[in-house]
Amino acid sequence: MNEENRKEDGLEREEAMAEECSDTELSDSPEAEQEQKDQADSQDHAEGGDAGEEEQEGTKDPSKEPAKKGFFGKKKDPKDTQIEELTDRVRRTMAEFDNFRKRSEKEKSAMFEIGAKDIIERILPVIDNFERGLSSMPEDVKGSSFAEGMEMIYKQLLKNLEEAGVKPIEAVGQPFDPNFHNAVMHVEDESLGENVVALELQKGYMYRDSVVRHSMVQVAN
Repeated sequence: MNEENRKEDGLEREEAMAEECSDTELSDSPEAEQEQKDQADSQDHAEGGDAGEEEQEGTKDPSKEPAKKGFFGKKKDPKDTQIEELTDRVRRTMAEFDNFRKRSEKEKSAMFEIGAKDIIERILPVIDNFERGLSSMPEDVKGSSFAEGMEMIYKQLLKNLEEAGVKPIEAVGQPFDPNFHNAVMHVEDESLGENVVALELQKGYMYRDSVVRHSMVQVAN
């Protein structure tokens, strides 16, 4: 019994030693070492990839990021703001130029009217002298070529003034109006109404809508 037990123990020891040797050979084989190395490299690559992605995310180009939105919407582009400022400046300049043009035209019109009124005032005494000369012409001279020539010149002068916008002011028989008439005399006349022009002493004239010279009149009642 003892010998058989010893033999069995010896066999068991030999089998255990053989298993240990096989394990040692397998762990020391090149295939096992390569497999372990590949596993380690794959693990390191995975960790390095994660770290690279983290670094890449941390170093993103801010210029490529989308524009941040403001409180009420998309952030305004500085170029749009500059365009709006330039457009507003152009509009203001055009408005100022338009006002300047209108003001210049108004001033030129006023200066032209002042100059025209000054010329008309200088011509009116000539008209008065023509009227006095024609009204005081002797009877034997009336109808002569001289008288007809004087009358033609007088009518031509009135026509030219009328075409230029000059017209006489109506006075006799019209209600007295201080805007057009200058009362220098007063007379009682029952045939006329109150404050009615009875006689025109000097004819008044208007240039367009303004008075060049008031009519000098006599007012009744």
